Amino acid sequence: MDLAEEHNNKYSFFHEITGVAMKVHSKYKSGLLESAYEAAMKYLLEQMGYKVERQVFLPIFWEDVQLDQTYRMDLVINDDIIVELKSITYVDSQQRKQLWNYMNLTHKPFGMLINFGAESLYSEWYERDSATGMIEKIRLM
Repeated sequence: MDLAEEHNNKYSFFHEITGVAMKVHSKYKSGLLESAYEAAMKYLLEQMGYKVERQVFLPIFWEDVQLDQTYRMDLVINDDIIVELKSITYVDSQQRKQLWNYMNLTHKPFGMLINFGAESLYSEWYERDSATGMIEKIRLM
């Protein structure tokens, strides 16, 4: 197996999840609330054997004290992939930072940003290095 094939196999789940998102976008098009895309994604991914949780609460701590603020992650897949869904015209750094913060707060290794708001589906894939905490955009080779 060459390096490109090995790389692509390592991240094949990104491709599979994006394929499900494309199927949902093809059926519903743009213009619905994020929750509609979220429900459809959860259903289809579970049919494929993925473990999927919706609207996962993320508490915020100051040192060892839990604050009275929580966030909700749209989808968490197989306990290690955070999927942030959007239904907006254009994705900018604010949406990326939201996903990156979730990844850093949870220490989860993978994140996806998927936007259903445009005429064509848009997705970005990220990996968090457990040693450094750095988040890197993933591209298939």
